[in-house]
Amino acid sequence: MSDAAIQSSAVHPVRADPGFFVREASNGGEVSLDLVVQAMHCAGCLRRVERNVGELPGIHSVRANLSTKRVVVRWDPTLLRASQIIDKIASIGFEAVPFDPKLIAMVDESEGRSLLRALGVAGFAAANVMLLSVAVWSGLVTDMEPETRALFYWMSALIALPAIAYAARPFYRSAYAALRKGQMNMDVPIALAVTLATGMSIVQTIVNARHVYFDASITLLFFLLIGRYLDVQARNRACSAAQNLLGLRAMAATLVEADGSHRSVPIESLEAGMMVAVAAGQRMPADGVIASGLSDVDTSLITGESLSDAVKVGTKVFAGTLNISAPLTLKVTARDENSLLSEIVRLMEAAEQGRSAYVRIADRAARIYAPSVHILALSTVVLWLIAGEGVVTAITNAIAVLIVTCPCALGLAVPVVQVVATGRLLRRGVLVKAADGLERLAEVDMVVFDKTGTLTLGRPQLADTASLEPADLAVGAALARASRHPLARALAEHVGTMPLPVLTDLHEEPGQGMEGRLGAEVIRLGNRFWVGAVEEAAHSGSELWLKRGGASPVCLRFTDVLRPDAVEVVKALKARGLAVELLSGDREPAVRAAAEELGLSVWHAAARPDAKIERMGILAEEGWKVLMVGDGLNDAPALRAAHVSMSPASAADVSQIAADFVFQGAKLSPLIEALDIARKSRRIVFENFALAIAYNLVAVPLAMAGFVTPLIAAVAMSSSSITVTLNSLRLNRVKEKAGRS
Repeated sequence: MSDAAIQSSAVHPVRADPGFFVREASNGGEVSLDLVVQAMHCAGCLRRVERNVGELPGIHSVRANLSTKRVVVRWDPTLLRASQIIDKIASIGFEAVPFDPKLIAMVDESEGRSLLRALGVAGFAAANVMLLSVAVWSGLVTDMEPETRALFYWMSALIALPAIAYAARPFYRSAYAALRKGQMNMDVPIALAVTLATGMSIVQTIVNARHVYFDASITLLFFLLIGRYLDVQARNRACSAAQNLLGLRAMAATLVEADGSHRSVPIESLEAGMMVAVAAGQRMPADGVIASGLSDVDTSLITGESLSDAVKVGTKVFAGTLNISAPLTLKVTARDENSLLSEIVRLMEAAEQGRSAYVRIADRAARIYAPSVHILALSTVVLWLIAGEGVVTAITNAIAVLIVTCPCALGLAVPVVQVVATGRLLRRGVLVKAADGLERLAEVDMVVFDKTGTLTLGRPQLADTASLEPADLAVGAALARASRHPLARALAEHVGTMPLPVLTDLHEEPGQGMEGRLGAEVIRLGNRFWVGAVEEAAHSGSELWLKRGGASPVCLRFTDVLRPDAVEVVKALKARGLAVELLSGDREPAVRAAAEELGLSVWHAAARPDAKIERMGILAEEGWKVLMVGDGLNDAPALRAAHVSMSPASAADVSQIAADFVFQGAKLSPLIEALDIARKSRRIVFENFALAIAYNLVAVPLAMAGFVTPLIAAVAMSSSSITVTLNSLRLNRVKEKAGRS
């Protein structure tokens, strides 16, 4: 492959060697390259790519995905060049190209069309050859003259041979590319089987034998092509969620110049501070804030919410979301590679390209199984020759063994489930970050919640407004508007557009509150000690105190309301047999009130980070597998310590980094969705393993014993991989048992 530019959607693109662009990984000194190896068709292909690339100096990791044909390589650029990786992959018979969603779509479409044409030719020829064979195999063979039979066989050859030469090209090309490099793949035994069946039929025709196998040869190809075509279509349905997301990016942006003129530019060229015009019906080309215009934006791509959001000047929007109603002008705040969409894609890719325990088991099984294919075929020939059944029978049975013994179903058993599951969860607003996250989530038997920002929305609201004087509320809000404190902001938001008095001499005492003057009157808004309040308020939530001159302080109470479906989600978790408890750093009255509302009997208040970690350790020692759900900085250590963890999208960055899952939206129902999908994924993985193992345990002995013809072997082999893929797609039919987020 020539040194074409390789550009990835990276955070920091760096030039690793002339003509190649790779992405700089988060840990210094390491770079990453995303490739597509379209010719990977089985677990053996995947393993060979990973093993050979992994042998290069400086390689830190190689991760290939059979269902998406993706290969992610991380290495030390001081020891290795990107072109050497491409050359190494080429040396084992595979062509690697830079990852590009548009290119993948074109390649997949081209492969599908090519297979469909070959399938049509094979089907047409098989039907006609079968008509000629009917006369021979319907009982007339005993009465037919040898010359007439020979004519029928030669006519079959004239139809079958050109059709075989055309229809078998996908298998022969793949097998030749592997053999030329001294390698093997699943198409080598298929090509060998077709060649043996066809060659044996030609010899039988030349000597005018009583039986030839042109009908079996072309029909064999017909069914193999059906399997390959359906397999390609099924994998396209289960294609990478990250790939789908990248496909939803805008390809170009309408840049607004300083003089007001417009011109189209690639989204990669957008920089922070640029102004772009977004027409109704277009996707946002970058993260930014609305500079002018009013519209509705479909944010389901980012949040999982089905309803659109109204946006106005100053509203933050994200790349990939859809402008619905009216034209907007957007001020760009982040480059394409730094957008939220690109970050989501990176998280999804990391999960899809990772290795769970199930994948490692399948890889080991395929590694042991694959070399036995040719040994079994050779053993079949030897055994039938020893039994005295002749060369034709021995070769025919060996052909069946070559076809039927393929580890493709075993190699697909886990990766397709992972891709379908992560894609399904992404559509529900859940990002899967850990490769083995679903596997661990399926094992949990306890859920431990943080309170503030997790079970609650983390947005305090003013309570007991009926007991407050409107004048006090207005004065307090006037002070609150000058503060960034969360409670002050909640107070300011509560009054909305209410006319407020004008205060002077505003200043903030750090850790105390705000002070100002209304005429000669000193106004304070802050904590109880600063304003001189001595009475203890019996309140489970947060509070601010307002002091006006010499008047008695007034308490403004706030509550942090539970998420709208928190009670239903806790009930759903208990119905699924999980224990649930509350572990919060908040004050005891607030935690007790939340626990009572949720129906939780086990709760812990005022828990510091070390106490949360200690609790995770105690639960683990007791044998619990805990799902920790939290959002604060103090939850990050506990999230790491838990068996598996989840954070809301509003969580602090460090929490999201620690969590295995991140869910979007104001509801907790994505947690139930993730749990159900994880459990269903585990069941389907085991089903796939059982299907693949059962197929081989039944089909291989029958083929060796002569009970499976090459034609039946082709149908069985194709059906096994299609069955595994279709079984994995059942994940898309899992019913939601809690409301959508």
